Amino acid sequence: MSEMHEPNEPAAIAVLTTPEAWRDYLGRYDELYLRNRASDQEIFDLLDEDEVEVLDEGGRLERWLGEESAREETLAAAEERLGVRFPPSLRGFLLTSDGWMRVSGWVDLVYPCGRITWMRDTGAGASLIRLYSEEFDNAEYVDLFRRSIEIAGGEDVWLLDPTDLGPDGEWTAYVFTPKYGDLRKFTSFSTLFHHGYEAME
Repeated sequence: MSEMHEPNEPAAIAVLTTPEAWRDYLGRYDELYLRNRASDQEIFDLLDEDEVEVLDEGGRLERWLGEESAREETLAAAEERLGVRFPPSLRGFLLTSDGWMRVSGWVDLVYPCGRITWMRDTGAGASLIRLYSEEFDNAEYVDLFRRSIEIAGGEDVWLLDPTDLGPDGEWTAYVFTPKYGDLRKFTSFSTLFHHGYEAME
């Protein structure tokens, strides 16, 4: 019913942990996203005529598609609510943009601080745990769903496992596709986010 993959992650990709690094990276992400989606009505409506012309001519368009940065106290409140301290790359991201709507792939939204929650506490998460519990060979998935924090959703779901901590303080990250039971593993939130950037390239 399920399949787990571990994508090759380029060793040269540094984990983004500071708001400064994330701001620079997300600016490039914006530009690539707009260039790839320029023909979509949603993006066309977002831009003015001059910006559309810049894209059509292959020029560089600097436009922030993210949200306002989270305040430290908002981030701390989310961590206190969940009883964890977020890994450095997620903290740096949220302090740059408290959520992100235009994501490559099948995720509609990287959640703002107030929406990040334990997967087991969401309606969809509880349903998946019930469904996967019906088959013995899915125990590894059920355990992961119960202990993971859900940080993004859409057709796919992004998860972070606070029990699987790397030497850099990063949590193992996953993208889960319920439709196919497909689970992909990454070393951090940062490398998971970058997977979408590489797909757009």
